[in-house]
Amino acid sequence: MDRRKFIKDLTALGVAAGVARLAGVVPQSWAAPAPGQIPYRQLGSTGEKVSMVGLGGFHLGRPEELEAIRIVRTAIDHGINFMDNSWDYNAGASEIRMGKALRDGYRQKVFLMTKIDGRTGESATKQLDESLKRLQTDTIDLLQFHEIIRLTDPERIFAPKGAYEAMLVAKKAGKIRYLGFTGHKSPAIHLKMLELCFAHNFTPATVQMPLNLMDAHYDSFQKQVLPVLVQHGIGPLAMKSMGDHILLESQTVTPMECLHYDLNLPVAVVITGCDSMPILEQALTAARTFRPLSADEVAALLAKTANAAAQGKYELYKTSDHFDSTARNPQWLG
Repeated sequence: MDRRKFIKDLTALGVAAGVARLAGVVPQSWAAPAPGQIPYRQLGSTGEKVSMVGLGGFHLGRPEELEAIRIVRTAIDHGINFMDNSWDYNAGASEIRMGKALRDGYRQKVFLMTKIDGRTGESATKQLDESLKRLQTDTIDLLQFHEIIRLTDPERIFAPKGAYEAMLVAKKAGKIRYLGFTGHKSPAIHLKMLELCFAHNFTPATVQMPLNLMDAHYDSFQKQVLPVLVQHGIGPLAMKSMGDHILLESQTVTPMECLHYDLNLPVAVVITGCDSMPILEQALTAARTFRPLSADEVAALLAKTANAAAQGKYELYKTSDHFDSTARNPQWLG
């Protein structure tokens, strides 16, 4: 898809029409595979079945290692099969801990995702190989280009000898199965990345982005990017449902309301960080108790957050460099 056609599609879709199309749109879903477990959804056009709640990797660096391993295995035992991680989380400790947790047959039970920061082919390949070693696996199910937060990131990834070319080689070698990208800064940057993806005849399997009760009001990924993903059969991955608890500081909504709101969107997975067993249980409960919200229920939740969300005060990932790991470590980009 060329630039002109991409822009034409966006214009035809329109923000208002796009949001309207999202009403009632949900991925194909399946009931929990066993009592006490959680429902599954289809991951975009891949045909993969993934748990509607996924386990965030960053927070695995917070508890002691044995507790982190316990969290991962308990999550899997209760039906969470989508594992999130990144090459740069906690200087590699998050991947190392997950790799240990996925021993003893657990690796075969999960859909394993991690992310790399490298923009050059050399740096991307090096980081991928390190992730494979840490995660103790020969193949990563989903690899995502991480922190697409600058307007220059898409061009660097798709440049000659860039990360995209290198990851196609890695995919052909069987090191990865699917490719996607993530970012938290701006819907405009996500749309530019999608534009370049389509220009290179590449439809990402997934796109990960902040989706929450604040985002819906301010420079919204939900309104600007999510309709495009639904239109193209790309698997949306929701993150920052509570903005690493910062959204909760507004005292406008509860954790369960945040999780249920995200689960009500047409996303494949809501990725949530769990640094303790009670927080893991909170995520499991959210998935087990979720029922589609009515239009009135959604409107009521959005009304509660409208004033607090107006200027992005609680969305620091958009309005500050608080979450910008590659800004503080530019050498990771290569």
